Amino acid sequence: MRVVGICLVRNEERYLGQALANVYDFCDEILIADNGSIDSTWEVAQAWARQKKKISCARIKHPRESHEMIEKFVNTPTWIFAVDGDELYDPEGLLKFRESVLSGKYDSSWQVNGNVLNCIRLDPAADKAEGYLSPPSRCITKFFNFNAITEWSRVENERLHGGHIVFKPGYGHSTRYPLNEQAGWNESVFRCLHLCFLPRSSLDRTGKDGLVARWNLAEQDSKGILVKMYSMFLKKIGLYRSSKWKMERYARGSLVSSPVRKFFDKSAKP
Repeated sequence: MRVVGICLVRNEERYLGQALANVYDFCDEILIADNGSIDSTWEVAQAWARQKKKISCARIKHPRESHEMIEKFVNTPTWIFAVDGDELYDPEGLLKFRESVLSGKYDSSWQVNGNVLNCIRLDPAADKAEGYLSPPSRCITKFFNFNAITEWSRVENERLHGGHIVFKPGYGHSTRYPLNEQAGWNESVFRCLHLCFLPRSSLDRTGKDGLVARWNLAEQDSKGILVKMYSMFLKKIGLYRSSKWKMERYARGSLVSSPVRKFFDKSAKP
């Protein structure tokens, strides 16, 4: 059994190094797919690939190509772990989680759900983050058992989203292991700081509320050309169109705070 990380990134220069550092020991292999970054994200990815043998990176023209990079692992004893450039996992917790993964604890599950804090404020120097927990917000962890399927094809948007899946007997979309419901944020071994409302690139601009809520890839692809052009115009004058979808799903429940030192213990440089 192996754990393979797949990172799909676009303009994620600020936290990509930390995201990679935190999952490096958890994964047996890490694939980075850069989809048109115009900041220094590609340089960060290349630096990690040069220094770390189990990391490779490639530039892709369309997000769907990130799924093509992992199709070869279908029907093999592999867990696929998708990590975005705005996701910082607890590295200490991941090592404990890896032990249980390799022991076969979750082999009868298709997916394992972890705990998430969707951050609206982050201050590592003060050891504090504020945000909304999942649950009750939507869970964004993506950890899939590729030994549970014989096919995952026809993906049109990005890796691990949509497409045609053929499950082996006993598996299905409902065979998920709800780790996030069995442990709270402080006790979880599979937990993530989701920086979805914070600037991840020097190119990002904040709104009047001080937050950034980029459209996700599916939202970008679903917008008409006029809306996209209007969005580009706003960006040039320092404004942005926020993702209503993210606000509705990632900002549920009460605002909570948490210490974050463990998420920054690893060096963000390769």
